[in-house]
Amino acid sequence: MTARSAGSGRKRRPTMADVARAAGVNPSTVSRALDDRHPFSRSASAERIRTIAQQVGYTPDPSASSLRRQSTRTVGVIVPRLTDTVMAMLYEEIAAACRGQGLLALVATTGDDPDEEEAGGRLLLERRVDAMVLTTARLDGAGTFIGTLADQEVPYALAMRTDGRGPAAVGDDRLGGYLATRHLIDLGHTRIAVVAGPSHASSALGRTAGFRAAMTEADLPVDDALVRVSGFSMESGEDAAAHILSHTPRPTAVLCVNDNTAIGVMAAARRQGLRIPEDLSLVGYNDTPVAARLPVPLTSVRVPFRDIAQGTVTLVQRAIDGKPPQTLTYAPTLIPRASTSRRS
Repeated sequence: MTARSAGSGRKRRPTMADVARAAGVNPSTVSRALDDRHPFSRSASAERIRTIAQQVGYTPDPSASSLRRQSTRTVGVIVPRLTDTVMAMLYEEIAAACRGQGLLALVATTGDDPDEEEAGGRLLLERRVDAMVLTTARLDGAGTFIGTLADQEVPYALAMRTDGRGPAAVGDDRLGGYLATRHLIDLGHTRIAVVAGPSHASSALGRTAGFRAAMTEADLPVDDALVRVSGFSMESGEDAAAHILSHTPRPTAVLCVNDNTAIGVMAAARRQGLRIPEDLSLVGYNDTPVAARLPVPLTSVRVPFRDIAQGTVTLVQRAIDGKPPQTLTYAPTLIPRASTSRRS
């Protein structure tokens, strides 16, 4: 394969654009592949691009080589919001894990909105981050940014949530939901409600699946009217509790998929004159710092954020090296406190 200058019949020097067309990638991807200072250059995809470059006769222009993209030693991190304690804790752990590898973490928030994720992600890519971490993976097909990263061959990893395909470091959410429900069952509760979180989040679905597994194991019926889809906020917990606590007979215990929604349930219960745990046992999830410091300390499921963050950075490095995607799963721990008690 050779190139000729238009109208002259003279062979012209093949360009990076010629390599990109032959390889079916963007010129920026070719640039990263041919720059041995960039982590992507060590991947299998980069090796394929270098082979194609040789086939088309491309050789780098020495005068332009200094302009090729260098590794910036930065990782972009996308989170729904930093006002959420869980996301703030996770981001701090990811940033610390990055620092341990000589990397700088840059964050963008999305409000858990796919359009905002695309916009924030593109801004990070414009700052030439070497890789991306996303805590916003969805199972409902909304959003295309993960596809954008794959198309542009940008290394990435998912944290806390998974889309079921990409490299991900997550807690064992099903196990956590099971442990929380088993704790309530062992205390004598049989009518248990769930503030189930959003249906697009693998973390919420896993915790609810663990609840159902524990109920089935104990041969207890699940009243689907008491499994309420919600957001992850305190307000969502209040709204869900308003529905759950209006049912007759009322549940004697509630499992929440995070501590924020559990705090919302506490507020709703107090407005109805219900006492925790005398009238209503309550379990949260994530074991954020506030859980142990509430007026009634909250039983919660502790998530190993540091392990998840370190695993995420490991997956990012594997992606940079062109290694196959993995899912790393870390076990949670139930932390019993005063918000749960034996059913009287």
